[in-house]
Amino acid sequence: MTVQSTKASVAIGGSGRQQIIPLRQLQLLCPLPGLATVPQRVSQPPWGINEASLAAALPPRRDFGAAWLLLQDDGAALPLDQWVELVCSQRDGLAVAACWLWCQGPQTLFRLRQGLVQPRSRDDLRRLRRERRHQMLHVQAEQRWHQLLRARAKLDPQFLDPEQQQQLEVLLAWAAGDCDTPLPLPLRQALQAADCSPDTGSIRHLLVDLGQWEAHHLPSLRATTWEQGFSAALLAEADRLVAAAEQEQPGDATRLDLTAQRSVTIDDADTCDIDDGLALETTPSGQQRIWIHVADPGRLIPVDSPLDLEARRRGTSLYLARGILPMFPEALATGPMSLRAGQRSAAWSVWVELDGAGAIAASGLQRSWVSPTYRLSYADADELIDLAPPQERDLADLHVLLERRRQWRVQQGALLLDQPEGRIRADGDQALLEITEPSPSRLLVAEAMILAGAAVATFGREQGLALPYRSQLPATLPPESELTALPEGPVRHAAIKRCLSRGHTGTEPSGHFSLGLPAYVQATSPIRRYADLVVQRQLLAVQQHTPPLAAEALQDLLTQLDGAIRQGIQISREDQRHWQQVWFHDHRQEHWAGLFLRWLRPQDRLGLVHVDALGLDLAAECPAGSQPGDGLLLRVQLVDPLRDQLRLLATG
Repeated sequence: MTVQSTKASVAIGGSGRQQIIPLRQLQLLCPLPGLATVPQRVSQPPWGINEASLAAALPPRRDFGAAWLLLQDDGAALPLDQWVELVCSQRDGLAVAACWLWCQGPQTLFRLRQGLVQPRSRDDLRRLRRERRHQMLHVQAEQRWHQLLRARAKLDPQFLDPEQQQQLEVLLAWAAGDCDTPLPLPLRQALQAADCSPDTGSIRHLLVDLGQWEAHHLPSLRATTWEQGFSAALLAEADRLVAAAEQEQPGDATRLDLTAQRSVTIDDADTCDIDDGLALETTPSGQQRIWIHVADPGRLIPVDSPLDLEARRRGTSLYLARGILPMFPEALATGPMSLRAGQRSAAWSVWVELDGAGAIAASGLQRSWVSPTYRLSYADADELIDLAPPQERDLADLHVLLERRRQWRVQQGALLLDQPEGRIRADGDQALLEITEPSPSRLLVAEAMILAGAAVATFGREQGLALPYRSQLPATLPPESELTALPEGPVRHAAIKRCLSRGHTGTEPSGHFSLGLPAYVQATSPIRRYADLVVQRQLLAVQQHTPPLAAEALQDLLTQLDGAIRQGIQISREDQRHWQQVWFHDHRQEHWAGLFLRWLRPQDRLGLVHVDALGLDLAAECPAGSQPGDGLLLRVQLVDPLRDQLRLLATG
């Protein structure tokens, strides 16, 4: 150190870098020879200082304690050199330096201010020791938390402290896609300790390992009415209605008794909420009459009742890979609301007579009692249609009639785009691929439902009745020569579908392009779709000569339903996308033959590929210049269901 007048040049740090510092900013721990009289250059202090010498110069801890006991009663403050002499019995430079550093450290006995050392009060000492204890416990808890995250083993949140529980809640929110809440610094440090990046996918992986996130949980389902389920009060009300179903309800006496009619229900084998059935009757004039029976949940569910309001909130049942999230409680949906074989059930029955071309010659609808004779799976129904046994010809005859109707719609411009469709179902954590073929029985049921919707729409038009009519604007399709140049099936269908507009729901009847109908109403799933229940209530108002909902009121109701329906669609799509990713993860070593359909984003070489073996249209990276109908080989490039990632690569 070189001292000149009021400044000193001091060597700073191990490198000895010189820095000019005013003398007033320097505190001398002991006098330097001659510093007060003449400027001089001091290359080394008159004592040797290093960590070992400083540690050796410190007195035992009990001497500091004895000094505190001696001074704390009167709170006397001593100059640093005198206090050092009291503690160390000497005041040489090394002892002063060692004691000065000790005062600057984490000790709690003394306070050093402006060269004076003062003992802390007993209250201060207790407070500091308590704070130090809390800080130590906090550090230990933080270390244990980091160890828990690093170990990635199952944890029980009830054994976490409040701060850790709060951090866990933030992680759960991020896993659910809510990234608006910033990750606080302690949580970022905890994630770093667990070698976890601060992003949604990595956090989900961490939470799954910790047992705090279900690997197949749908973020879009979180906190929705479907996830919350039905309240205890609603379930109790459902049980009450189940018990009251056998009692006579208003309007029961005027129902048409069709319980003696031979009718069947056709559904998937695992379907429990059965809302439609079919029958064929020959009238006295020899005319064949098609009956479509539709469940009547309105018999038990009054308008604006608690269960009605809850169904309105949901808008629809959700059909997910793991099962159904119903619009009504299961006890009702699969119980007295359903058309159960051998059980007298309340229904709305639509009857239709077709002319020779397949157009509707006559139709009618009314409330009824039905008792389905059989419950058939699609496989059972296909067998009866194929074999047409003499004693069970109804289905075969229905098939013929509805095929005539189907061809009539084609003559009106309807588009037939039937093809096998793949869907992923879940069995526990295992993803299973299920391919639905457009079999005769499935086509029969679909055509019957369209026929019922056309008959109801015709009735609505004749009565000037506001209903939730489904419509679709006319589309300009590719030229016939262009379509015939494409392979039949998915490739040609894709070229047609890209020209179609989305369906629209309104209160005025309007044409539906792809169905080939002047008007259409979805009316055959009132257990599963709230709008179908609204249709039945509008029809009932006409029959009972009471005011139905006006177009404005119905539109307000449809607008209210639209949000819930869109949310349900989003959840269903996310569910199917997730389980597709799980399925491809389990089959990531396989390859599949595919057909190029069309480009989605040519600039990214992202195209749509149909894989016939899976019944799926899939987005994949495709070779440049691919044309519709080109054969490709598809494989998995990257898949991570927890990160919502699936990249498929198609090669020529």
